[in-house]
Amino acid sequence: MPELEHPKGLITGIVEKFLGGYYSLIFITLALIMGAGAILVTPREEEPQIVVPLADILVFYPGASAPEIENLVASRLEKLLWQIDGVEYVYSMSKRDMAVVTVRFYVGQDRERSLIKLYNKLHSHIDQVTPGS
Repeated sequence: MPELEHPKGLITGIVEKFLGGYYSLIFITLALIMGAGAILVTPREEEPQIVVPLADILVFYPGASAPEIENLVASRLEKLLWQIDGVEYVYSMSKRDMAVVTVRFYVGQDRERSLIKLYNKLHSHIDQVTPGS
């Protein structure tokens, strides 16, 4: 019984060339060289510069416990800071004698304007500060 011969297709020919020679090694080496060249040629100033304006507000309240500071200072300050336009997130940490409240503005907001808004909000409500803090 005679063997059936399959006609060679284009794909079969390409696969045989890669399996039988050094073409795959040459192709991989060429791809690595081109990748390294692309990294070296790409200008660095086109990488995105992300500015996330944020500020930490430290409030000292000597003699107060952490729960007192949380209730009297941090929670009130958080509610006040949420009223500022452009605020993305407000969080705080209270411990004995002090609280740290962090306000973070949306990415891309102007840093100086954000800090001015924060300064104005804090100083316009300075009369609501808990006595002793």
